[in-house]
Amino acid sequence: MRIAMLTNNYKPFVGGVPISIERLAQGLRKLGHEVYVFAPSYEEQIDEPYVIRYRSRKKKLRGNIVIPDIMDKTIEYYFTIMTFDIIHVHHPMLVGYIAQHLSKKHKIPIVFTYHTRYEQYLHYLRPYASMHKYNNIDGSNRLGILPRKLFYNGSQKLVKIHNRVFTNRCSLVLAPTMSMKQYLEENGTITNIEVIPTGLDEEDFNYDREIAEKIREQYLTGKKYLLCTISRIEKEKNLHFLLEGLSRLKNRKGDCFRLLLIGEGSHRDVIISEVERLNLVDNIVFTGCLDHAQIRNYCRACDLFVFASQSETQGIVILEAMAAGLPVVAIEATGVNDVVKDGWSGYITEADVNQWENKVGVILDNAMQRKWMSENCLFEAEKYLAWNIAKKVEMLYEDLLLRQGMEEPYENKIM
Repeated sequence: MRIAMLTNNYKPFVGGVPISIERLAQGLRKLGHEVYVFAPSYEEQIDEPYVIRYRSRKKKLRGNIVIPDIMDKTIEYYFTIMTFDIIHVHHPMLVGYIAQHLSKKHKIPIVFTYHTRYEQYLHYLRPYASMHKYNNIDGSNRLGILPRKLFYNGSQKLVKIHNRVFTNRCSLVLAPTMSMKQYLEENGTITNIEVIPTGLDEEDFNYDREIAEKIREQYLTGKKYLLCTISRIEKEKNLHFLLEGLSRLKNRKGDCFRLLLIGEGSHRDVIISEVERLNLVDNIVFTGCLDHAQIRNYCRACDLFVFASQSETQGIVILEAMAAGLPVVAIEATGVNDVVKDGWSGYITEADVNQWENKVGVILDNAMQRKWMSENCLFEAEKYLAWNIAKKVEMLYEDLLLRQGMEEPYENKIM
């Protein structure tokens, strides 16, 4: 098959969607298929085979997120000179509109992966961000609370309606977890939904023991435990909650830990101020973005993975930590609930700082439990190997083509 994957963001942008697309594309190529990724342009991009770049607008959203130029004819041009069997789009907006247009024009089935709870990312849009700032984050401007709530709640409803309409115009919808499938069904999606998580590479289970030990030695100095989290430093990742929990842990257990915060984002200065306010300057290390091949060594150097985001659809970084044998303490949320087994590979708590902090302390206090949970994490992570995920997607593509009477292989259709 020849497959066109369309996305609003891709490498070098760091995020779960680019990782998911790259791994699925690589897995399908290993199975013998041609996969072309249509992605927006970035100033620091690296040219790659089978990655076709289309223009981005000069303006960007908060968080340095590029805005695709949907007026660019690059994607449509390639659809006129090449014949595709499947369109697999990874966003319902912007490039999603192009995908549905091309699907109808060329009579190609369209598959959509629902990666993101888009209604939880409204703060990236200028109108909401401006209103939120104007009316004070702490809600002290009582006159502003009502219009802010009306605007935000109304926007959330519009996003949900938009996504329901979009998914019901697709041939097949993929959700990364069962909870996300249920969410879409509750929102009114009647198109068939299959659960397809983001896969892990075999390399995610391998690490360099010597490098991991050096990392631990470098960052542990004077402390007993080394923790880590992997996250873009943005509002929706709920890092304020995580820092508050660690502050309470420090007050209760003493100055015994250091956290590696792996990632970057536009909220960095705010988080640094929070670290200073909570007296955690000596406990939090901002590593910045790391090469993906190095992250597993950093995870292997640590004792525990902590997480506070409630905006994940799957939480691929949690799986990567588990592939490195790290027990997890996270907040109950879609995505997290499907990956972490409470009491087996870590703990899932309510959005209660005291409860979360208590579970972190429980694991740190019990070396035998950490070892047992570490083994369980490896067992669970192996279920998500990318090879198995790609084979399942291949079968879904083939079934879709068969049902739509498009069994003819693409080689016979190339102009």
